[in-house]
Amino acid sequence: MYIEFVLIFLLSLVLIRVVRHYAPKVGLIDVPNGRSSHVSHTPCGAGIGFYLAVAVVLPLFHFESLAAHTWSLLAVFLVFLIGILDDHRDASPRTKFIVLIVSTLFLSFDGLVIDDIGTFFGQPVAFGWFSLSFTLFAVAGFTNALNLIDGLDGLAATVSIVILGTFFIVGYQHDDTFMMILSMAFIAALLAFLVFNWHPASIFMGDSGSLTLGFVISLLAIRSLEYLPTVSVLFIAALPILDTLIVMIRRKLSGRPVFSADRCHMHHILRHFFAEDTRRTVLFLGILQAIYSITGLQLDKEMDEGYLLILFILNLVLLYLSLGAMIRRQKRKC
Repeated sequence: MYIEFVLIFLLSLVLIRVVRHYAPKVGLIDVPNGRSSHVSHTPCGAGIGFYLAVAVVLPLFHFESLAAHTWSLLAVFLVFLIGILDDHRDASPRTKFIVLIVSTLFLSFDGLVIDDIGTFFGQPVAFGWFSLSFTLFAVAGFTNALNLIDGLDGLAATVSIVILGTFFIVGYQHDDTFMMILSMAFIAALLAFLVFNWHPASIFMGDSGSLTLGFVISLLAIRSLEYLPTVSVLFIAALPILDTLIVMIRRKLSGRPVFSADRCHMHHILRHFFAEDTRRTVLFLGILQAIYSITGLQLDKEMDEGYLLILFILNLVLLYLSLGAMIRRQKRKC
């Protein structure tokens, strides 16, 4: 896999540079607003470059493995397309949700659907006819959660690399070629992207990147349920999930709409804590995600999911209280 890793990395470097050059001419520009961490107009759409690098190189080396998962790859492609549309002219939430419905349906054609989530306190939890609906809920939830943490230079890419690296290990441990090659390919592409996106960023991945990444990680997470406890997967992809849950809980408790926008995400609070040092904030969150991912790898599939879920909820409560203390100290309105 070394040759394709290097080729994807190099091709991503070239294509992202091309996208950066032409983005302003075709309207792929991120204009800063009150919630932005940047102050100048910045090209976006780097996801176009790193997705195309993966799509071009990977079939040259692993055509048979990819051909066995045609529906899944088509699903990723659809999400990528709606991401481009959103970068260019802001696709409506309804349009994006319809695409996620169709894409999740395509995943089910490849057998990637969440039928059950294990045994909780001795009681098996299966979804039966609602399996596809729950899968859509999980996929849409995580895809948007990853999109929400794309708020600092290098953050979404760094967290995604850690998560993808963990899924690569899972694939390696269980001889799952598809998991390994897909994880490896996007890690290579994201490392190239970080050359341009590390603070101060000269281009953003845009929704063409964040939505695609969120969907790919969701795909890998569902596949990994064959080998891991459900809560283990929650830990492996913990940071986007915990951040989204915490901001939604805080908004609900303060009487605001749970989907309203603000500057109360984990990365906003920690960046202020680190004296507005973006790089230190991203490195800290990357290390925190790595700790969660390593924890997820240690959990045994034979363990009762109920006790594991308590462990995850305790992490949620601890993080909620810690961030709450920082918010009060910063006199931040959240």
